[in-house]
Amino acid sequence: MRFLADLMSQVRNEGEKICEGGGAKAVENQHGKNRLTARERIEKLADPGTFFELGLYAAYGMYEEWGGAPAAGVITGLARIHSRMAMIIANDATVKAGAFFPMTAKKVIRAQNIAIENRIPTIYLVDSAGVFLPLQEDVFPDTDDFGRVFRNNAVMSAMGIPQIAAIMGMCVAGGGYLPVMCDHVLMTDGSGLFLAGPALVQAAIGQKVSAEELGGAAMHSAISGTVDFREATDEACIARIQSIIERWGYRRQSPWDRKKPVGPALNAEEIYGIYDSSPARPYDMKEILARVLDGSRFDEYKPEYGKTLLCGYGRIGGFAVGIVANQKLHAQATDHEGHKRTEFGGVIYTESAEKAARFIMDCNQNLIPLVFFHDVNGFMVGRDAEWSGIIKAGAKMVNAVSNSVVPKITVIVGGSFGAGHYAMCGKAYDPRFVFAWPTARYAVMSGDSAAGTLVEIKVKQLERGGKKLSDEERKELYDSVKRTYDEQTDPRYGAARLWIDKIIDPIETRDAITQALEAAALNPDVAEFKVGVLQT
Repeated sequence: MRFLADLMSQVRNEGEKICEGGGAKAVENQHGKNRLTARERIEKLADPGTFFELGLYAAYGMYEEWGGAPAAGVITGLARIHSRMAMIIANDATVKAGAFFPMTAKKVIRAQNIAIENRIPTIYLVDSAGVFLPLQEDVFPDTDDFGRVFRNNAVMSAMGIPQIAAIMGMCVAGGGYLPVMCDHVLMTDGSGLFLAGPALVQAAIGQKVSAEELGGAAMHSAISGTVDFREATDEACIARIQSIIERWGYRRQSPWDRKKPVGPALNAEEIYGIYDSSPARPYDMKEILARVLDGSRFDEYKPEYGKTLLCGYGRIGGFAVGIVANQKLHAQATDHEGHKRTEFGGVIYTESAEKAARFIMDCNQNLIPLVFFHDVNGFMVGRDAEWSGIIKAGAKMVNAVSNSVVPKITVIVGGSFGAGHYAMCGKAYDPRFVFAWPTARYAVMSGDSAAGTLVEIKVKQLERGGKKLSDEERKELYDSVKRTYDEQTDPRYGAARLWIDKIIDPIETRDAITQALEAAALNPDVAEFKVGVLQT
């Protein structure tokens, strides 16, 4: 219990450090320009206590040769504004003047993609110096780079997703397209919007012009007509955004069923004492679910079949959901010849994959969103597994997950390894949101397994050349590989690369999923469910 609480405390402390952005001096410099910081702007814009940050750990441990980029220099998350959900994307000018690092662009695009999938109105608080030029080759050209942001602006507008952009500082070069491609453009006095700044204009065409004359708020309000609302201060600009949103109409509701929420019958804080990452002490995933689900009620599907994968129905935050969760307890099973066997917890067997595939299809048939809880070692291997058709059963599950049309939300509780990660709706399978506990581990295989495998490969390579590793050299190689894998399986490593949207406190799992379901409920459109050719 103490271990998990201490780990969460460490994550919170790191998160607070990241929230400092570029540090006290940079904040002071921002205030010296009579501008609020990005976090101060969000605090004033959002209804109190409603900001649900996403991507806090983006770029964590990256770009250290350039002094780092806390939160990738941009703050993203869901919030309520006059009780309406919105996605907020705010450049943090305290981090390299809000310049776009490679991960900055990817983080903005991830926020836009969440908004697109869920039809979430999006607010941009623009205060950016543009592309971080030393890394321009990794920011500029590709489908997940800077230009995709503006393409998404156009696509979102065509889809009817409202977008408001407030220029509250610099907005230069290609970045100037972002606000102008939104439905509403606001600009504060003292801000600048231009494709080329005064220095570049003089170098390119020899024209001397001030920043205000070239692209200030007064010019864009009265001469170019680019700006819809010119505001004197950040505070006035934020009040105008709130005023615009307050008058919005309401759109069609989604088909997902929701009743009045009921809290779990059991205390969520008990999760700290239930979860155990040690293989020697398997825990019961049903006990975790009982502290997340409304009324702790779980209607289990096929409870006596494929026991290492739990499937069933429940409610979270009032929303009807289908649960697919790895069971860590070992189970007794009987094969087709009547032989008894022990099935290892956290492993997907043929029967559990077939059960999950059918359950996932059932949820799609009946318009029930899916929530996946990961603590998976992978699929079972060996002769018996292969003879039972583990590959085609796994393919059936992957097919069902891939073609699912209802919202999918993924929570990585513990391990999420190999093909098990894929079948449980990993990032590549379009979950609307990916959350992770601080105990999550995320890789092709665990550090122990990878180290053991790679050491054996190295030993065989050397033996073919007539060489032999000493016990000390074997241990050194093993430790080196395990250290690298352990670092890369840490959820902070995945969150830094946006494989994970948010590292959450286990006791806040229910709240995070509810936020995700409320976001998904903004999109009323559901495609026809088709799976194509299934392995049988």
